[in-house]
Amino acid sequence: MVSVDLLDRGSLRAAFAGCHGVIHTASPMHDDPEEIIEPVITGTLNVVEVAADAGVRRVVLSSTIGTMYMDPRRDPDSPLDDSCWSDLDYCKNTKIWILKIPISRSTANQQLCNVIAMEWQNWYCYAKTIAERKAWEVARGRGVDMAVVIPVVVLGELLQPGMNTSTKHILKYLTGEAKTYVNESHAYVHVVDAAEAHVRVLEAPGAGGRRYVCAERTLHRSELCRILAGLFPEYPIPTRCRDEINPPKKGYKFTNQPLKDLGIKFTPVHEYLYEAVKSLEDKGFIKKTSNTKELHRQSSPPQNSPASMLMSKL
Repeated sequence: MVSVDLLDRGSLRAAFAGCHGVIHTASPMHDDPEEIIEPVITGTLNVVEVAADAGVRRVVLSSTIGTMYMDPRRDPDSPLDDSCWSDLDYCKNTKIWILKIPISRSTANQQLCNVIAMEWQNWYCYAKTIAERKAWEVARGRGVDMAVVIPVVVLGELLQPGMNTSTKHILKYLTGEAKTYVNESHAYVHVVDAAEAHVRVLEAPGAGGRRYVCAERTLHRSELCRILAGLFPEYPIPTRCRDEINPPKKGYKFTNQPLKDLGIKFTPVHEYLYEAVKSLEDKGFIKKTSNTKELHRQSSPPQNSPASMLMSKL
């Protein structure tokens, strides 16, 4: 294992020497456009350019569903496909509410009220959309066999010691910080399935040249909270929507059949939600409970499987 700087082509050349395939998953997530736009765009293009110079056979980029669905003109009843791209002006002008949770394992069992709500423009979706579009241009121009995996909200067991954005998505419903849930729908996928998808796309003959939506299903936030409450009834999970006037918002439609055709068997949502919460407990982000239902499932991929080998490098 070697350390690289995405903005330093020399370090990438050293890492790619002798490689037949490259999977690019690294990406910063910041609310400061200066700290995200250049690293995401320039870093991605450097990976593709250096891979072309090194004669890499296939490059797999990890993108985001935010490069597809952020378009106010898109028909919500039409499934997302390769042709769907987010509107850059819409990304720049649309603000979302995010939660910053500055807690550590040493303080996690104390009161979890250090939650900061703030507005954040969609610079991440903006940068990732530009990066992927330009990467396709470079790949076609340089003759690079490239494919893109497009994950949605990724949940499951945490490997890293800190909190990630996807897990913050559900933490607020477990701590009691959120008294209601928002009228929104999102698509979800298990972290093991997302990891395996990258490896399958890298290794499968003929898998290059397209974008793969990596999602298991779409849930309205009411469904998400209902599943969490069924698995962990002792937590103060909200039962009421913040918007009691409008009908439930529909999530975007998609097809995951191309990944199924490559051998991916998507994990059911209740299993990776269970793993995510148990992982939060095990790492001390929330207090362990004793009344949860036990799900007997191997939470990590089999040793030496494609997914386990990739996850060991993430």
